[in-house]
Amino acid sequence: MRALSTLLLRLSAPMQSWGSSCKFESRKTGREPTKSGVIGMIASAMGIERTAPVDDFNKLRFGVRIDQVGELIRDYHTVHHPYDNKRSYITERYYLADATFLVGLEGDETTLKNIDFALNNPMFPLFLGRRSCPPANKLSLGLRDSNLMKSLNDEPWIASEWYRKKSDPELYLEIIHDANSDDIVTMEERDTPISFSQIHRRYGTRNVTHVINGVYISNPDSRRQRSIVSTEHDAILELKNNRGD
Repeated sequence: MRALSTLLLRLSAPMQSWGSSCKFESRKTGREPTKSGVIGMIASAMGIERTAPVDDFNKLRFGVRIDQVGELIRDYHTVHHPYDNKRSYITERYYLADATFLVGLEGDETTLKNIDFALNNPMFPLFLGRRSCPPANKLSLGLRDSNLMKSLNDEPWIASEWYRKKSDPELYLEIIHDANSDDIVTMEERDTPISFSQIHRRYGTRNVTHVINGVYISNPDSRRQRSIVSTEHDAILELKNNRGD
């Protein structure tokens, strides 16, 4: 049996929004890309109709490494009522500013190569969650001959230089991935697309695992001082101090 491959994507932009709510008045964002959002972007790149099934993409194992934590911002509007100009109501749009994510898709090599080609030659413009959020860089980083977790662990840190400078000298990058059958702690999320139809969008659930201390990073660019605390105990010195010597 041939080993599975992993396609890595870099999702970075001034603003991203991975919607967890479809309400017009208030559209929120998750703090990392959703599987449904990434599959929607891939379907757009490949020119797939909104009503077409996306079962093959749902079978791909999905994972996200948070390389650069975004800042949550709110876009506030007052909108006129469509049928009464004298009335208005408030709408809110939430975004992640200056975030960078490493996304992995594990699966059949042929499928991943087709996705890689489509992302580099998209049929339609691509966005990171919403039309107002175009990507800042090339999306695809190419295929890796390893499984999802090894690929997310081995890939170099892709945070911006300014972010590295303000970060700690040592840190861990969080990973969120499709849960394995042997994972003890999982969370259920309504994040499996069944239909992207504008008339009736439908989503199923998937189980995910959060690994907070996912990938250790040694950051030589940090401008912060390492906090060094001595654990040595000098009993003689302590006695002298207590006697006032």
